[in-house]
Amino acid sequence: MPEAVSNAAPPLTGSQLSRAQWAFAFALVTSLFFTWGFAYGLLDVLNAHFQNVFGIDKTQSTLLQLAYFGAYLVFSPVAGIFAGIHLGLSLYSLGAVFFWPSARFAKYGGFVGCTFVIGCGLATLEVAANSYIAVLGTPQYASSRLNFSQGFQGVASFSGPLIASRWFFLGANENSLGTVQWVYLAVAGLGLVLNILFYFCHLPEIEEEAALYQIPVDGPQPEIEPFWKQYRCIFGFVAQTAYVGAQVGVASLAVNFMSEQGIGISESRASQLFSFCQMTFTAGRFIGVLILKFVDPALLLSIYSLACCAFSLAVALATGEAGVGCLFGLFFFESICYPCIFTLATKNLGVYTKQGSGLIVMGVGGGAWYPPAQGHVADTISTRRSYLVPFSGYVAMAIYAIGLVINQTVKGGFRLRNQEEDYIREKPSAEEERMTVESDRRSDEKEKQELEGSVEEVKSD
Repeated sequence: MPEAVSNAAPPLTGSQLSRAQWAFAFALVTSLFFTWGFAYGLLDVLNAHFQNVFGIDKTQSTLLQLAYFGAYLVFSPVAGIFAGIHLGLSLYSLGAVFFWPSARFAKYGGFVGCTFVIGCGLATLEVAANSYIAVLGTPQYASSRLNFSQGFQGVASFSGPLIASRWFFLGANENSLGTVQWVYLAVAGLGLVLNILFYFCHLPEIEEEAALYQIPVDGPQPEIEPFWKQYRCIFGFVAQTAYVGAQVGVASLAVNFMSEQGIGISESRASQLFSFCQMTFTAGRFIGVLILKFVDPALLLSIYSLACCAFSLAVALATGEAGVGCLFGLFFFESICYPCIFTLATKNLGVYTKQGSGLIVMGVGGGAWYPPAQGHVADTISTRRSYLVPFSGYVAMAIYAIGLVINQTVKGGFRLRNQEEDYIREKPSAEEERMTVESDRRSDEKEKQELEGSVEEVKSD
């Protein structure tokens, strides 16, 4: 049976935080996006580096992506229950520490195992961080806030390739793992520092905050359908799975793609260009923050997803500098997709917010199977043609985004501007109107009978 949303006072909400507490919480949660952005940025460059060091092919090198994003698929349901920042940071630091013995003894399997542990930690952090950013403010600007915070993930993502281009590919480091171990020990130290800082941070209760915003200002309290009927969230999981798979596939072979274009780009130079691609992605995130202040998120996601479809086809078909330029365009239009899918899919879930967040983050597991598929195409046909694989993911995302726009239009009219959901009321059906009228009539009759009874009592007295 559907449960009514409780109007009991929440233990702690974002509105109860002081300005200083809110700023500290928002800044600290945003720093989490930097941590996994840095790890992800290094991961894509390690693909090409490990091909040189261990003598493996492109498909084998994508085992790193399989482990990293497979952890999201396996661990996100657990993260959805606990959503613990301390647990996530502990796993993140633990996996990073064990990069040292893996590099010391040159065991590729060790790197894959450590990457899985890091992925488990980041899955936990992502469920918590995305949810906290979404509730630290009004639902209207949740997509804008999340794009802003995830913009710092982009900053870290291009920092990783820049470090790699200097220390992983030049001189003696080209065939060595020495620098890898020290970089990841520094990553482990960063995780430890953040873990300590979060002990002093006040954070709102995710479910209570989400439910608070779901209660209407006036009128009866709404009923929440069972979780399996939250279709916006369920289909959001499918869209997120397809999108993340496509995004990870694009990034995992970007260095190989640019160095194989036949225009004199070395692997070191390709790593630098990849960092510029990530800069383009990051710039797109911050530009998206401004656009989302005014444009409806579902509409903007539809436009960007169609652009991703077009540019992924162009990368697969164009040659030389044109192909590299289209790759930059693809990175730009990927920028807002993940946070928009997350906030659109988890909006108005109330008590199911943690569960829904876990499901959407579980969609990151799509990054586990797209890169091996793309790597196989790259090995058997060409790296350029392998970019037809991500195209399928962008198509699925476009279908979801356009479906949301159509659904919103049917319920409340076409929306160009971003606006509060409470102002968009779905037109009641004829049956609902009839039941409302009948309920009002019965209420009036009951009041009339009570009034007549009171008059009779007065007369008898």
